[in-house]
Amino acid sequence: MKKKVIASFLIAVLAAGSLSACGGEAQNSQSEKDNGKVTLTALVNKHSLTKDLNEIEWLNEIQEKAGVKIEWQQISADWDQKKSAMFASGEIPDLLFGATADSDYVQYQGLFENLEPLIEKNAPNIKEMFEEHPETETLAKTENGEIYGVPSYQAVWPKVSGSMLINKTWLDNLNLEVPETWEELKEVLIAFRDQDPNGNGDPADEIPMTFMNDFVSRSGGADILNMLGGTGIQLTDRAPYGYFAEDAEVKNCFIDERYRDFIKFLRELYQEGCISQEVLTQDYSKYQSVCRADGKTAQVGLTFAWESGDRFGNELKSQYIAIPQIKKDESVTNASYSYDFYGLNYHGNRVAMSSKCENKEAAMKFIDAFYDKEVSIQVLFGGMNDKDKGIQKNEDGTYQVLPPADTALDPGTWKWTNTLADNGPFYIRDEMKENLILGTDMIGALEEKSVYEDDLKNIDPKTNLYPQTFMKYSQEDINTMAVNQANIDNIVDQTAAAWMTDPSRDIDQEWDSYVQSVLDAGLEQNLEIRQKSYEEYLTTLK
Repeated sequence: MKKKVIASFLIAVLAAGSLSACGGEAQNSQSEKDNGKVTLTALVNKHSLTKDLNEIEWLNEIQEKAGVKIEWQQISADWDQKKSAMFASGEIPDLLFGATADSDYVQYQGLFENLEPLIEKNAPNIKEMFEEHPETETLAKTENGEIYGVPSYQAVWPKVSGSMLINKTWLDNLNLEVPETWEELKEVLIAFRDQDPNGNGDPADEIPMTFMNDFVSRSGGADILNMLGGTGIQLTDRAPYGYFAEDAEVKNCFIDERYRDFIKFLRELYQEGCISQEVLTQDYSKYQSVCRADGKTAQVGLTFAWESGDRFGNELKSQYIAIPQIKKDESVTNASYSYDFYGLNYHGNRVAMSSKCENKEAAMKFIDAFYDKEVSIQVLFGGMNDKDKGIQKNEDGTYQVLPPADTALDPGTWKWTNTLADNGPFYIRDEMKENLILGTDMIGALEEKSVYEDDLKNIDPKTNLYPQTFMKYSQEDINTMAVNQANIDNIVDQTAAAWMTDPSRDIDQEWDSYVQSVLDAGLEQNLEIRQKSYEEYLTTLK
């Protein structure tokens, strides 16, 4: 159950040396010319599905237009473990895509180029993004106000990551209504447990409720903490490590009495057999296979997902609907849902540059090419050409995301295979909300998530919205929080699992000592650090 704080939080400088997986040796451009083009080296930390970048036509097209030739070093696994050796050696490629974090610029001072002057002179598309969305410039800047990594903004993603999905066919079969309170949910889940809602004659093969087991760092679309909003806690940005804002104060849900009520409710459901008994041990693969079952007979009553087709497959998805937040009880008047717009639509450090790059202007112009209006949608969804077959431009000036050319692949897999997708640098303009016709998977996801509009109405950016995406910290604070968080996570995870599964544990009696142990493990110090950063962020809001 132990969770480790992400590698970018830790200083783990390995012995300097070549990076064999990247091809090693001379990594910076020598301003070589190839048929009049500037040769640049670039490392990309890409998705494991993404094909060889040299085979992506739109990427070749923007190299041609920018007058550069890119020698790609492509990494698809274990980059966090590999990068320490490369960065410590002082030899890095001219450009790094999706490969850096704010902490790297502090830890390896002098290794990366401050891009602010280059953006001003050579990057009209990035300047446009900063002007139209000033928060992207805030995201780009370090605590000292310098820009080493350019972010992305994608406009068209929803405000919610993980929808709560319930089997409407099962509800109809048992003449039940969509639950609106925890008590009603318990009654529905017990009925799912006992009354053979899938109608196959086996009353024991249904799983009333299941989810992923990551309480601390969260797992987005499969996350049980999405339900915590039923107590009035407004989680945001997938609530990293349980932090949230309330009345402009940074708090942590894991020491909040509303969380105590929530874990008591989960324990009640678990002891009733309404939650999968494997929920704390199953990996994602097992979780997904249980939800998809045999593709014909549904096994799961309620769970969470980015989109129903992704979780249940095309054969079963029609049985499920997304439902609004389930309130603890009728006394809760400020029920909310996890607001993930910032985490889904803003991504920091999509591309950085080596300070040793010999042709910085050419490199900057190439970076800026990704942020062109038409190029940006191709970065995300695939090329607008006969080879990539990702997007079609219509005669009326709109753009349409095409279905997979390979009918054996779902839209998500097709996208990640054929382009940089969400990992790439881009600026999807707000106008694309009207001018870009999305694929069936995204249309379905947006429709499902529309049920949360009322749950999100009470969000106030200045009082109860904690956007971790925009928080800035010194290296000292990063190191302090990392050490503290590892200790906090151990206590929270182990205690949550024990409270949920062991009926002999008295949660009420243990609560005060548990809270004190979490505070003593470093949470009190982390809250102080985060409060300071949060207040500095608030000063950037208009």
